[in-house]
Amino acid sequence: MKVLVSDNVSLDLFCKNPMQILEKSNKGIIAVLKNNSPIFYAITPHLLKKIFDLDHCLLNHDTIQQKIIKKFSMHPEWTPDKDFIRQAALWGIMLTEETSKSELASFISYWQAEGCFFHHIQWQQKLARSLQKSRSIICMSQKKRDITYIPTPDQTTPSGFRGK
Repeated sequence: MKVLVSDNVSLDLFCKNPMQILEKSNKGIIAVLKNNSPIFYAITPHLLKKIFDLDHCLLNHDTIQQKIIKKFSMHPEWTPDKDFIRQAALWGIMLTEETSKSELASFISYWQAEGCFFHHIQWQQKLARSLQKSRSIICMSQKKRDITYIPTPDQTTPSGFRGK
């Protein structure tokens, strides 16, 4: 998660008077540093309430609620989240490039015919596993060697060698 912070303070200074430091912050978030590295972030109660209120409003929105709560069957307008590659990495699936339109269309058409119902996160996991499998097959087919190929040895003597 990205945290945008405009104020930094040392741990020692923060421990002396944390409420005063928070009240003086520009945006309500402070990075507390030890040895010039952030060890934790402090946030004002007012800003925390705003974040929770915003989160509550988002949960009441139909499309977000559908993605979080309800199971649904696959439909042509379905798309994975914007941070899909990062989420796939959290599931142990390393994808190096975004999903192409043809990969997504193929996935959707397959699962539309199946008529299964899953949560949005489950659809994303299925897409990630599908991409991992299909891309590894393509990669393997490109790297295959011809097992019938018989190499011919090089019969030339390198310059500097004696014996010929």
